[in-house]
Amino acid sequence: MAAFYRPAPWLALALTLAAAPALAGSGPPQGFVLSDNADLAFTSPDKATGIEQYMKDSEDIDFKWQAWARHGERMIELKPEQDYPAGFRFTNDSQWLVRMQKTGSGEQDLFLYHVEKGAFVSATKKPFSDLAWAYFHSRQKMKLDYHISANLVKGTEEAYRGLGVKWPDNRYLVISLSGEMDKHPKNVAVKGLADWRCRYDLKTGTFDVPAMFAKGNAEALRWEIRR
Repeated sequence: MAAFYRPAPWLALALTLAAAPALAGSGPPQGFVLSDNADLAFTSPDKATGIEQYMKDSEDIDFKWQAWARHGERMIELKPEQDYPAGFRFTNDSQWLVRMQKTGSGEQDLFLYHVEKGAFVSATKKPFSDLAWAYFHSRQKMKLDYHISANLVKGTEEAYRGLGVKWPDNRYLVISLSGEMDKHPKNVAVKGLADWRCRYDLKTGTFDVPAMFAKGNAEALRWEIRR
C-alpha cells in the first residue's frame, strides 16, 4: 500500500501561492526598473496619486516602458505598455488623467483615464487620440501620412483660463492635431495640418469646436512651408 504523504504546512502554502494568479495592480513585473529621471514622475494636484514609469531592456535592444499609478500602497498599471516614456497631465480635481504618449519620431497618441473606485482606469475603449482623429475626419477630408500627432493643450489645471475663457472647472480638454502629407507641390517643402484644435467634454464624452478656434483651424488646414 502506498504511503499517504501530507506536505508540511509551509510547503502547502508555498504551492498554493505559486499556483494562484498574480494580484492585479500588484506592481511592475520582474525586469522592469523604476526610472530615475525626475521629469518622468508626476503627482496629482491632491498629492494622493503618483505616476511612476518603469523601463525594461528587451532582447531586441529596444526599451519597453510601463506606467503605474501609485495610490498609497496600491499600484495600478496604466495600459498599454509602450516603447517610449510618456508625459501625464491631471485635471485640477485629480479625477481625470491624460497620457501623452510618444509613438515614434514626431508622432504621439493620447490616452484618457478616470478614477473609478479609487483607481485610475481607461476612460475610453480606443486610444483617446483615435477618437479625436475620428472627429476631425468627420469634419475634414484630409489624408495625412507621417508625423501624425495628437497633443493635449496646456491649461487643464486652470480650466484653460489662459485662453481667455470661463469654462467650468474640470469639464473640458483641448486637443491639438497635426500631421504631414507625402504629396505636395514641388515648390512646397512640407505640407499638412498644424495645430487644429477641438474640445472634449468630460461630462458628455463628446467633441466640438468652439467658435474661438475657427480662425486658427482654418489656418491649420492650409499649413505649408514653401521652398
